[in-house]
Amino acid sequence: MGLKTMSLLAGGTVSTSGGTAQVFADDGVTIANGVHLIVPTDVDYQTRKSATVKYRPPTTDPKTNSYTKDKKSISYTLPMVLESGAVVFNVLRIEREVHPSLTAAEAAELNVIGAQLLTDTDAAAFWATGSLS
Repeated sequence: MGLKTMSLLAGGTVSTSGGTAQVFADDGVTIANGVHLIVPTDVDYQTRKSATVKYRPPTTDPKTNSYTKDKKSISYTLPMVLESGAVVFNVLRIEREVHPSLTAAEAAELNVIGAQLLTDTDAAAFWATGSLS
């Protein structure tokens, strides 16, 4: 199957197994409403993996006296040095905006669906080649 016939699991369980732990640490870079993390075991500064995590809390809209949505985002960067010597930054961005009225369970379900959009076999051709079929 592909995107046009995609099937994701509502209420599914997402887990990761295997692999090697990639440990992150705060590098002291100041991020407004967030934190910048690096993989300190990456000794080459040019190719050091990093993550930027940000949070914008909901606020009250003065015109409507109702809450706005909160916003949470994580960007993971995987730099690489091209043969020309230029450094390029490969980035994955994950972002979620929800209204404070959404239940914790519904917000968690968005995360489960999001994880499947990244990993489900129905979306594999899209991530590999951009196929929209």
